[in-house]
Amino acid sequence: MNGNIHSFETFGTLDGPGIRFVVFMQGCHMKCQFCHNRDTWDLNSGTTYNHIDLFNIIIKYKNYFESSNGGVTVSGGEPLLQTDFIIELFKLLKNENISTAIDTSGNLEITDSVKKLIDLTDLFLVDIKSINNTISKNLSGLSNIRELDFINYLNLRNKPIWIRQVLIPGITDKEPDLINLKKYILTLSNVEKFEFLPYHDSGKYKWIELRISISFIRH
Repeated sequence: MNGNIHSFETFGTLDGPGIRFVVFMQGCHMKCQFCHNRDTWDLNSGTTYNHIDLFNIIIKYKNYFESSNGGVTVSGGEPLLQTDFIIELFKLLKNENISTAIDTSGNLEITDSVKKLIDLTDLFLVDIKSINNTISKNLSGLSNIRELDFINYLNLRNKPIWIRQVLIPGITDKEPDLINLKKYILTLSNVEKFEFLPYHDSGKYKWIELRISISFIRH
């Protein structure tokens, strides 16, 4: 099975517990205004890898995973756009008892393929753009309904989850929305960690090079 990959990080420490090999998949269906990796948006770019070839690269780092209780995190872009590829990769990783995690928006239909991938995944890192649906649409171009449905489904399946939100001054830091976000999270039993991520525009140079017309958020 082949997949389009943007890049790797062999010594990741921010994308799940322990030291992790991070695979950044190519392609995203969202257009988040605060995205600092807009070079991952194009579905037709990236480098094509077979899942076996990628596994053979990853397995060289297994000693790091075992010594730090880490593993492999697949990020993006949006990983769930290439579920079949990740399923085949995760099957090989699970045979080696390597921890698997996915960093996703969760903003897609929960198909049978997605459900199968969920079964093979130990941890999900999910970004809530905003609990306020209007703000979510303005920021990402999409409603938050599917991403909340995804989180609720993970809760029903008792799949561990880390929830994160980028805190954009004047946009996602409004008190009523933060209170509603807290109330929502308290309805879930599978949240192991919650983080506010600071907003920055350090990816602006990429946007200029890519000649993307959507301006970065000013504050």
